[in-house]
Order: sequence, then C-alpha cells, then structure tokens
Amino acid sequence: MKPKNCLIFGASGQIGRNLIRKLTGKNLKVTAVTRNLHQKGYVLKTQANPGYLDIVECNIFDINKIEQLIKKADVCINLVGILFEKGSNNFTNIHEKFPNMISSLCNTHKINKFIHLSALGIENAKDSKYAISKLKGEITVKQNFKSTIILKPSIIYSVDDNFTTMLMGLLNLAPIFPLYYGGKTKFMPLHCIDICNLILDLIENETNDRIIECVGPEELTFKEIIEKLLKLIEKKRLFVPIPIFIANIMATFFQLLPKPLITRDQIKLLFYDNIPTGRYKTNFDIGKNFELKFENEVEKYCYMWKETGEYAKKKFNLKL
Repeated sequence: MKPKNCLIFGASGQIGRNLIRKLTGKNLKVTAVTRNLHQKGYVLKTQANPGYLDIVECNIFDINKIEQLIKKADVCINLVGILFEKGSNNFTNIHEKFPNMISSLCNTHKINKFIHLSALGIENAKDSKYAISKLKGEITVKQNFKSTIILKPSIIYSVDDNFTTMLMGLLNLAPIFPLYYGGKTKFMPLHCIDICNLILDLIENETNDRIIECVGPEELTFKEIIEKLLKLIEKKRLFVPIPIFIANIMATFFQLLPKPLITRDQIKLLFYDNIPTGRYKTNFDIGKNFELKFENEVEKYCYMWKETGEYAKKKFNLKL
C-alpha cells in the first residue's frame, strides 16, 4: 500500500524540489516544510502535481509543530543540511540536534519509514567539523529509529545545484582557477534525478534499515571536473596550485561573505576522496545503476555560461 503522506524537511533545496515533482507525479501526498513560505512557497508549488502538495512554514526547532506534522506522516525524509556555518545555523544544530529530534519523534509516533540524507566519505575526515557533525547525526538517528535508511551521496548536480552552476560562473569570469591538493581529490558525481528515483523506490518498497553509498557512474578528480566544465562552456583557464596555508588565509576572508566561495573546513574536506569507502553497499550493489554521465547532463544547461548564451549554436544545432 502506498504511503498517504510523505513529510519532507529541507524541501526547498535542490533535492527537495526535484523530489516533490517525482513523488507527486506518482500521486503520493507530500507535506513540504520550509522556513519562509513567502520566499519559497511559490517555487515549491510549481514543482508539484496539483492537489498533492501541502506547504507548511515552520522553524525546524519548533518541536510542538513538528510533532504534529510527524503524527500525520507515513514517511519522513530529512534533507536538511548546510555546507558552512552562519550564526545559529551551525553544524551541531543542523546535522546533530535536528536529526536527533525528528528521529526520536518518528520512533515515538511509529512512522513507517525514516530516510536521512548524510554524506559520503565523512568517516575519514576527522579534522572537519562538517564531517564530524554528519557522522554524529548518522549515529544518533540509527539509535533513535532502528530501521532508518541513511543515504550517503557523493556530489549531487543538476541545473538547480550550487556546485556546477557556481563553478561555471567562476570559470566564466576568472582568468585563473586555484587547485587545492593538486586537484587530485576524487568524486563520483550523481545527478539529482538519480537520487530522487532511488528515494521514490525506497518509499514504494518495503526496504528499511539500510546505509547506502550513492554514486554516479564515473570517477572524476576535481581537476577533471573543472576541465569538463571548461570544455562545455568553451573557455580556457590557467590552473594555479595553491599551497594549503595560503588557501586557508583566502578562506578566512571568504568566510566573511554571506555565501562563502570556500571555507577552511571545506579545504580540510577536499583532502579526502569522495568515493565509496567499502564499508557499506552502493546503489550499484543493490541494483540501482545510475547511468547519467556528468558531461552529458551538464551540457544540457551549460549554454548559460557560453559567450553566445541561449543562442549557442550547439543548443539549437545551427550551422553559422
């Protein structure tokens, strides 16, 4: 029997928006929680199959309101996460305390399924506050809700992301591009559609109590990712290896921006590969073969950063 109500925390992010479209397209009822209804509501409404989406404005630490939402849910999905800290939006609150609260409430109210989004490769990054907080969050939710499904993805990309779009924006403007650790850090990027399809499958089936490392079909170094993006937007840039002590100085200033380009903690993370650890099964091991390839998919929206923009001849297949 299909679940009546899927409750999504972090619904206005890249995965949340695409997941709303996927779930409501299958006639599953979705309750999307957002901190700012006026800012995010109109975006979320455009993603949904009409009649299958409720949008609720709620502070994620309003325990009374959240408990009322969880009582009505069959499935709870936690997509809440941050890459940098600002004020009370810190790693401890977002990655540890919040998952602890909702997983405990899900257990109290006997929710059918709890899906928690974590991150790949955090076990080795013991010097990163982000990684430590994510790992503590995993441990906590498994203790509170024994049958939790934990998804540990590598980098997730799409036209809605803050990864490829930010990088192409930088590459479009900057004549040089810094490389940390020689650009040798390994990733296995996966498309947002693939992770959403996996979540839908987990909801519709009886799967519970799993930790899945989610990766795409290709292993790419950070330098190879940048080279592919440069090829797609038809630019050439000079790569400049940056010593880590200089990178940390730069990051100290970047951290003062509302949305830092990079932080000192992220520089620590870049030391560690973002590929399967061998500790858990991957999506490929359970028969979920993500086949969308990075360059092929980014090509579909990279025209925005080409010289000719929306009139790029490849987009319209014109012979100029």
